[in-house]
Amino acid sequence: MISDIYPVILAILIILASMISIKWSISISIVEIIMGVIAGNLGILHVEPWMIYIASVGGMVLTFLAGTEINIQIMKSNLKECISIGIASFLLAFITVFITCNYILSWPQQSSLLVATALSETSIAIVYSVIIDKNLSEKKLGTILMGSTFITNICTAATLSILFMKPTIETLIFIITSIIILVFAYKYSDILFESKTFSMNKNEIELKYIFLLLTILIFFATVGGGQALLPVFILGALLSKQFTHTNKNDMLTRLQTVSFTIFTPIFFIVGGTKVSIPIIISTIGIFLLIFVVRQVGKFIGVYTIVKKSLSKHHMYITMIMSTGLTFGLVAALYGLNNHIIPQHIYSILAGVLVLSAIFPSFIGDKFYAPSFEEL
Repeated sequence: MISDIYPVILAILIILASMISIKWSISISIVEIIMGVIAGNLGILHVEPWMIYIASVGGMVLTFLAGTEINIQIMKSNLKECISIGIASFLLAFITVFITCNYILSWPQQSSLLVATALSETSIAIVYSVIIDKNLSEKKLGTILMGSTFITNICTAATLSILFMKPTIETLIFIITSIIILVFAYKYSDILFESKTFSMNKNEIELKYIFLLLTILIFFATVGGGQALLPVFILGALLSKQFTHTNKNDMLTRLQTVSFTIFTPIFFIVGGTKVSIPIIISTIGIFLLIFVVRQVGKFIGVYTIVKKSLSKHHMYITMIMSTGLTFGLVAALYGLNNHIIPQHIYSILAGVLVLSAIFPSFIGDKFYAPSFEEL
């Protein structure tokens, strides 16, 4: 069957993306997205249900890993900056995109609100990939980036819930279950992590435990009509002490190995396949307008705060905080499935998100990335 070849094609794309990333020193996540765009539009790769599920799990694993990069002590000492940058990153982009879609393009109000919400986020996946690529873990710059991204996405998630999601008994069950899991994981995970019987066992029981928690959160989020991104991020932050680079069990490196080998490449490639080049070409003026408005809103919002509060790396922080992808694609898919936006708006939105993942991170990486001596 033709579909049997798709796993092979996917594996080839993953290897090819890694080779290109190493050869030209480009962030692997950017290359994987571009590979997805090319493969999807040429019809080389057809996205199947199992790929979508693995991609969704990959997004959750990335979100969890991003949460582990939160250094609570550093974030506390920079809490004001994280909150200010995070809110500014969300607010101005949301307002400018909504005004453009609703009043200039004359899109329906609900569609305009959904697009504005999706484009207000900052990609956890991209920010985390940048932190790993640039060895910013445990550094003040890395914590400010992750903390600010967390605040931005809280604003985005709250806006999506308030504007579009109708609370049900299932939603309440999801919230209660998430709280129970977070409390349980925070209080009792060390029993497993420090166990002489199970810890560092060849069966990788610690990682299986993390995947169990993630899949439970994903399940109840699906039942409740919500998204598991925020509780998963909080879970990572709560377990950040155990998932450090100095942990004796090396759990972080082991999880990163599994994630970056299988899950995250599929997440980025599948995300790229959602971009329809023909639709974007036929609506290129609208596409570019929304992209520029979104990026200008992000840039002004973040740069204004960062320039005042941080003496160094303000352009780099502004560029990385201007990226989008992870929660934006989730919000866009929610809008499409619930008939809030039509297919052509979804394609435009997905294209803008993918370009916003590539363009600012590439500029930041090539022209404003801090050197090792500056960290």
